[in-house]
Amino acid sequence: MNRYPTVLTIAGSDSGGGAGIQADLKTIAALGAFGTSAITALTAQNTQGVRGIHAVPPSFLKSQLEAVFEDIKVDAVKIGMINTIEAAYVIAEIIDRFQPGFVVFDPVMVSTSGAKLIQDETIEVLWEELFPRATLITPNLDEAQILVDREITNVNEMVAAASEMISRGCQGVLLKGGHLVAPKLFDVFSEKDSQPEIFESDYIESRNVHGTGCTLSSAIATYAALGNSLPESIRLAKKYVAEAIGAGKNVQTGSGSGPLNHSFSPQVMKIIAL
Repeated sequence: MNRYPTVLTIAGSDSGGGAGIQADLKTIAALGAFGTSAITALTAQNTQGVRGIHAVPPSFLKSQLEAVFEDIKVDAVKIGMINTIEAAYVIAEIIDRFQPGFVVFDPVMVSTSGAKLIQDETIEVLWEELFPRATLITPNLDEAQILVDREITNVNEMVAAASEMISRGCQGVLLKGGHLVAPKLFDVFSEKDSQPEIFESDYIESRNVHGTGCTLSSAIATYAALGNSLPESIRLAKKYVAEAIGAGKNVQTGSGSGPLNHSFSPQVMKIIAL
């Protein structure tokens, strides 16, 4: 018998369809893997912003996670929006119990429109419970500034911030520099006991960048589930996101920041041995 490479996304739902669980599942499917999900929170949002957040009870989040892990082989996990302490503890417990081989955590704290999506007291719990359990965390500049409690304005400061996160217990950090708008953009990848690697990419002019971070992290998880190394998964995921932005830049969805074109070149779902 055979099976599909499988990715589990643990994240919030975006009613507008551009980010969160919806973007994750679109990405996973487009790259040729099978997507499963556990929803941490419901949001009322569209391309113009977030109108409300309703947290899923921790006991039900745990039930979702157990239902997936107890029945389906999970090759990689993507974690997104966690806005309560209880949710963080539940996810940490599940990771310890089921030991997925690869975990990428996009610490969603601020939406594209600027809305804060996490409780202040939850941040320290992320440091204690989830960052050390993740293979990779993928903060953007706004999130990294919250995590290291200082402003980050250039690549050297990005390298220093990523190194600080490693020293505080992270296994791997991809600090995304897309908010430093310039003709060339830089991301910093840092792991324990290795020199930081800087990824360079061209800036793409587009208003449709809602869900970019969700898409990147779920793409990294998917490429890892398909058998790629962590650095190669990052490179492939960055290429996919850049092409998805380019394919969707001239399309209007809503009145605000629209989504990427996740399905610009869908792949046939891969089949692997059990």
